[in-house]
Amino acid sequence: MEFISLKNKDTSNIIKDVLLYPLKINKDESGVLVETLRKDWPLIYGTGREFSMQYFSVTDPLIARDEDVWHYHPNQEDRFIVAYGEVVTAVADNREDSPTNGLLNLFYMRSDVDPYILLIPKRTLHGFMVVSKTPAVLLNFPTSLYDPKEENRVSYDVAKVKFSDGSIFNWDIVRKLFNSNG
Repeated sequence: MEFISLKNKDTSNIIKDVLLYPLKINKDESGVLVETLRKDWPLIYGTGREFSMQYFSVTDPLIARDEDVWHYHPNQEDRFIVAYGEVVTAVADNREDSPTNGLLNLFYMRSDVDPYILLIPKRTLHGFMVVSKTPAVLLNFPTSLYDPKEENRVSYDVAKVKFSDGSIFNWDIVRKLFNSNG
């Protein structure tokens, strides 16, 4: 199982249209400041990627948001940032017209080491799980206002996204890996 981060990303293996945009940690005697989204970052913000809203979630260790369903949006891109803690974000390409159809990426995101915005393309399946020993804070800057009719879900059993060994994706495999490293 290969986890992608800024330090070990192999761009030939990343789902088409996924972007990892590095963030700079500014640290001094008063604390830490990290700019999270700027309109002069043309890859991550601009026409079709305007700011619509921002929210954050706090999730406990080894908890996946929606344990057995993928999320996807036909008309919205998500921009995830881990503000505190460690998260694994799974993105699976089920777009029939995509050259990376069938590919699964696991992004290891840490707030304290090489933070980045992860741009999740429209129509790709995605979800995340906290892998730190403390709760994690995840920020999202979606490109559209929340509309429950636009958010779709599909069960893991139906989607049949597979790890490289051929087994069907589920969070228990990731959970066991990170729980055993503790």
